[in-house]
Amino acid sequence: MKPAPFAYHRAHSVGEAIALLSELGDEAKILAGGLSLVPMMNFRLARPSALIDVTKIAGLSYLRADPDGLRIGALTTHRTVETSRDPAIHSRYGVLPRSARWIGHYPIRSRGTFGGSIAHADPASEWCLLAVLLGAQIVLTGPAGHREVPAAEFFQGYYTTAASPDEMVTELWFPRPEPHAALTEFAPRQGDFAVVAAAVAVDVTDGVCRSGRVVLGGVGPQPVQVEAGALTGQPAVPDTWRAMGEHAATQIDPPDDTHGSSEYRRRLTATLVSRALAEAGQGITP
Repeated sequence: MKPAPFAYHRAHSVGEAIALLSELGDEAKILAGGLSLVPMMNFRLARPSALIDVTKIAGLSYLRADPDGLRIGALTTHRTVETSRDPAIHSRYGVLPRSARWIGHYPIRSRGTFGGSIAHADPASEWCLLAVLLGAQIVLTGPAGHREVPAAEFFQGYYTTAASPDEMVTELWFPRPEPHAALTEFAPRQGDFAVVAAAVAVDVTDGVCRSGRVVLGGVGPQPVQVEAGALTGQPAVPDTWRAMGEHAATQIDPPDDTHGSSEYRRRLTATLVSRALAEAGQGITP
């Protein structure tokens, strides 16, 4: 199939993109990498009246670790994150480059953008899960200037966010380092969307878990944070990871669809949470 008719505009600055969004109305969409939006348009699942191409805007592609955290420009490609060799990123936010390998295939990672994935808000998106897990702030730019929205509040449902129609994502800010985090997922074929994905972080001192966080994808209309207090005070051993996986599975009510039943997704959740916690716990000195 081919997309429904639309107007095409190319913006050369953030200000120009915002002006076009304001002028063209609610049905206009930002075009960055286009790896998610264009296929949906071809199947007529999305029918924007206009596309605003922002790929030529300078200054929105960067990956920068500093004392205030990690900042990622909206037009930074998945591949840029995946191939980063910055020691500060790997020691403090290593889960990001490690997780990029789960995203589609090489051409997708080379063209798709970090900000585009966040704005698209697929509930199984690796970056969306990690934004919630790591407490990222989504930086939006609109006619009134910049504002920051916590990732946990930004995602509001299937492909639905807290961004206004005249705002665009311009940056992701990760203020909190998380050296012991991991993401894993299951898909029928490599590169497919995850049936279930699990992102976790754990803090261990003297062999005992002080805290932990678990965020799941593919089990609801947005990334799902599950209560992980059961980890606190427990030994950092495989039995604890398995118990947390089983506990996480009891906290969700995933949908039935062509990829699997609700019960199947619960079983996947238990396995993937346990596996991700074991990976996150590797290298922690007892």
